[in-house]
Amino acid sequence: MPYLFAHFKEKLTPDGEQVYFSISKDGLNWEEVNGGNPILTAKLGEKGCRDITVMRLHTGGFVVLTTDLCIVYRMDENHNVNWKEVNSTGSKCLRLWETEDLVHFSDEKLIHMGRDDFGCLWAPEIFFDEINEEYLIHWGSTLAEDNFTHMSIFCCTTKDFETFSEPKLYFTKNNEILDSHITKIGDTYHLFYKNADHPPMNMHATSDNLYGPFVHDEKFEQFMAEMGNAGAYEGPTTYILPDGRWCLMLDFFGCEKEKMGYVPFISETPGVAEFERRADLVSFPYGFKHGGAIEITDEEYERLKNM
Repeated sequence: MPYLFAHFKEKLTPDGEQVYFSISKDGLNWEEVNGGNPILTAKLGEKGCRDITVMRLHTGGFVVLTTDLCIVYRMDENHNVNWKEVNSTGSKCLRLWETEDLVHFSDEKLIHMGRDDFGCLWAPEIFFDEINEEYLIHWGSTLAEDNFTHMSIFCCTTKDFETFSEPKLYFTKNNEILDSHITKIGDTYHLFYKNADHPPMNMHATSDNLYGPFVHDEKFEQFMAEMGNAGAYEGPTTYILPDGRWCLMLDFFGCEKEKMGYVPFISETPGVAEFERRADLVSFPYGFKHGGAIEITDEEYERLKNM
């Protein structure tokens, strides 16, 4: 059961904030694709790709969706970033490519999400709603109405990635939240997300409905709190390993300083959020930054390996 990880790199040059692919046979040991060079390079909008997600469509083919942002272009001479300015003046669009084979891609396009009062649209992900046969796109954003000071999760739906519903609020709390990831195991929807503060750490909640309400997982919060340096992790993504275990990958940001990117947290049982941090099991050719993983076929794996 091979896997594809779509991600970006943390670098001080714009080529890091583009779309990279890596592949794995076991979901833990990864190898670079295309010689470690970008698979896709943004030419529109902010000319950068962060927070990459890739989705296999139920009708065939794939889409790649990203944040439209290049932080390097917003750094000062000392590589500092005004994040408040990014949250208020960042792109109101998401970046999209389509592909039938993960090798040949359509022209990129920017998708305006229907509101000009959004701040930057961060960390889009896609979930296929089998009940309504449509795709739920969700992302984090601030709003002009509170001076871009509070980030929540918003969403829209599409059936074809050509037309999109009006965006609406998906999930919010009193404190800022970001980096939402949704997966369904059995009849339960699992929502992983990041608290920006109070306390800064990843959270987990569950529901029997895609649109909630979601029940907070106190046990998972306690696990994260006891782990130490919990605020340094973000960008959750999950998948089932070939041996049936459930893998939660969290991005340890600042990987150029710590020489670390994604770290696996493994549960023995899918749907049971009792994880153990297992950095000893993983190997990457470089520090992967915020992305997402999907299962691919052996044929797709060999095609990517030979790029």
